[in-house]
Amino acid sequence: MKPKIIKVAASVKVMRSYDYNHFECILSSEEKLDDKQINSMRIRAAKLVDHAIESYKIKKEHENRIANEICTRKDLENKVKAIIENFPKSQWTSEQKAQVKKLDDLKFADQFNYEEEY
Repeated sequence: MKPKIIKVAASVKVMRSYDYNHFECILSSEEKLDDKQINSMRIRAAKLVDHAIESYKIKKEHENRIANEICTRKDLENKVKAIIENFPKSQWTSEQKAQVKKLDDLKFADQFNYEEEY
């Protein structure tokens, strides 16, 4: 069985760089297209690349937020550990109680974290 050879009448390629990453989209058509149709195809490819960049930005922002939360959470865990070890519960200040409660709330919320797709 011979491979089928497709003759392409028009092809467009859009490339963009963002944050040291490269995004590209290539669209082609087997039909013969006029300049207006080719330009329309180019615009569609550009929109797809722009959408990919926006998705990348959202993902990076999410990763940065998670990294900051992990750092903050470790600090909070250390503070709560010091509070529990050094003070009896009856002597906790309202700020110390709030920190312990916040850590408990974070631990509870961990049950409901799911992997998100972008």
